[in-house]
Amino acid sequence: MEPGCIAPQIFTLVMQGITCVLGIVGNGLVIWVAGFRMARTVTTLCYLNLALADFLFSATLPIIMVSNTMRGQWPFGWFLCKLVFLMVDTNLYASVFLIAFIALDRCICVLHPVWAQNHRTLSLAKKVIIVPWILSLLLNLPVLIFLTTVTDDNGDIYCDFNIDFWGDISEEEKLQRLFTTLAIIGINRFVIGFTLPMSIIAICYGLIAAKIHKKGTIKLGRPLRVLTAVVASFFICWFPFQLCLLLHTVWIREVVFEGMYIFGLLMYLTSTLAFFNSCLNPMLYVFLGRDFRKRLIHSLPASLERALTEDSAPTSHTTTKSSSLPTEAELQEM
Repeated sequence: MEPGCIAPQIFTLVMQGITCVLGIVGNGLVIWVAGFRMARTVTTLCYLNLALADFLFSATLPIIMVSNTMRGQWPFGWFLCKLVFLMVDTNLYASVFLIAFIALDRCICVLHPVWAQNHRTLSLAKKVIIVPWILSLLLNLPVLIFLTTVTDDNGDIYCDFNIDFWGDISEEEKLQRLFTTLAIIGINRFVIGFTLPMSIIAICYGLIAAKIHKKGTIKLGRPLRVLTAVVASFFICWFPFQLCLLLHTVWIREVVFEGMYIFGLLMYLTSTLAFFNSCLNPMLYVFLGRDFRKRLIHSLPASLERALTEDSAPTSHTTTKSSSLPTEAELQEM
């Protein structure tokens, strides 16, 4: 390994270790509270699925850390090669799709509170919540198809794309197809798995802000700051990695050795930031809720339960005044 890569690798390993511990503990608590201690509602169902995606991703980090310490070698076999990176990519897609789902739910509650009260049921939510997971798995089919263990000339085993997938053709043609496949995957990941759902989220929050501003009975600053913090944390953490990954897959044929080193360094740093997002949501649920200082005197599970409970009653009344008050509480606690 290049001497200049040692420091970024150590930093990455330390941050991945922190992310792993915080992600497993924090998301585990959310799963416990939202799944077993609270009445099941549409809101808790959304948070439960989001926490499950982040928890599964955090659970894969020890395996990734071992591979990183071995300079990318993969001693875990072909099955875990596919499974681990399937879980990594599923976290990306499922998380952003679920956040978009939550944003749409909030938008409907704010813009059409009467309709939401009559039709926003838990049974419907259970059916619809499957869609983000199905989309995530479908977009990850290339991982199941192409990714496997590959042995180099030195006998070292890596988890990588199998260029022999295309059969008995020339090496040059195999590489050409590999570059094309990687470019398509990178573009799809950036557009379908990031840009499109983030655009939906932005539109939903814009409509919510416009409705709040129009009503004039709800304070504009705090609800939007809380909403923005949740979405912004995902965007800030994932956008640099997504952009770096897109450029790498599109320009991989044109990048010279020096460029590959720079891209490798950027991938180390941006992936560390992206992975850290998997442990942020539980902290946001607690620390961005109302009465934060009062919550600190309670246990963390109780704080999580209060945060999610207050967030789960958006449409209990149909009058203008009574419907606006729960909506404010919901927006403040997202």
